[in-house]
Order: sequence, then C-alpha cells, then structure tokens
Amino acid sequence: MEHPIVLFDGVCNLCNSSVQFVIKNDKKARFRFAPLQSTTGTKLMQSFQIPQKFDSFILIEDNKVYQKSTAALRVAKKLDGAWPLLYGFIIVPAFIRNAVYDFVGRNRYKWFGERNECMMPTPDLQNRFLKD
Repeated sequence: MEHPIVLFDGVCNLCNSSVQFVIKNDKKARFRFAPLQSTTGTKLMQSFQIPQKFDSFILIEDNKVYQKSTAALRVAKKLDGAWPLLYGFIIVPAFIRNAVYDFVGRNRYKWFGERNECMMPTPDLQNRFLKD
C-alpha cells in the first residue's frame, strides 16, 4: 500500500504547523507531504483534477481525494494517541464542518501569518516529503 499524501499550503504558518503536528503524532511515518506550490504538488493536483486555485488541505489516499474537514479527520484517524477520536466528528454533515473549516481558512493568514517561501524539511524528515 502506498503512503497517503497530504498536500498543504506551503506558505501558510497554520498549514506548516499542522504538518509538523501530523509528523509528531505519526510515529509509524504513514504520511508523505508536498506543498501545493511545489512541482510535485502541482503535478498531483493536475493528475487528480484538483483546480489550481484550490488552496485547502488535501489528502490523497488509495487514489481518492479528500478535501477540507474530511481530509483533516481522515488524517486524525490514523494518528497516534487519542487523536483518532476526532474522527467521530465525521457524523457532522460536511457542509457544517466545512463552514467552520472555510472560516478558519479565510482568516488563516491574518491570524497565523504567512511565509515568503515553503518550509524546508530537516534532513531527518526529508524522506517524508515528496521530491520535485
């Protein structure tokens, strides 16, 4: 089985913090990562017909694309510790979950700031990030 892939906004501080959180709580190193702005991210978006203007958290798992809150909950489900309990929120209708997700998404740069460039993984984490 291939590793699930998380596509994220590489210049968003909240998104980068979320990736660091997943890495810290994914002791089995299940997930791989690619910034949306990277060549790999762009190719995956084209391959899965995700609009280029899309700037959300995306999970590609078993050749299926999950977006926004569904993607985040599916990731939480595979983390270590008590985080999989969050998957229980999947019973909340997606339009409600995504309304909250979109509200945070619209304000993420204002609240958390942004970077001038995508984060560079440390040498010990480079194997978790897909190469361009």
